[in-house]
Amino acid sequence: MTEPAVLASARDIGRHRPDRGSATVVMLGVIGAVLLLTISGLVLASAVLASHRARAAADLAALAASGMLMRGEPASAACAAGAQIAAVNHARLQQCIASATEVRLSVAVTAGVTGVGVATARSRAGPGSSSG
Repeated sequence: MTEPAVLASARDIGRHRPDRGSATVVMLGVIGAVLLLTISGLVLASAVLASHRARAAADLAALAASGMLMRGEPASAACAAGAQIAAVNHARLQQCIASATEVRLSVAVTAGVTGVGVATARSRAGPGSSSG
């Protein structure tokens, strides 16, 4: 009984099978899809990281500027302190509005991956309102 099966497989050795190499094409497609997903994930992670950095830099810069105002420093010195703290956190101060003891500012952080763009964040710092 095994002899006809052996003869059948011996006959197929010389024949060309139409599905030969199809696994290679499928694997190339799978590798391409995984590569595309990996690159997309890295771009998304870069954008999220830039957003987090912008938020942290804005908060820290606003706190530093507000602290300067609370010590009686002029608004220009407070905004300069905010710009310095933003720069230390890899951000660029875009706008700084200081009044009495309150500071409102915005910063920008460039994403690490080219073409993703710039993340911006705004922050406010100062003493809370006395009513309440």
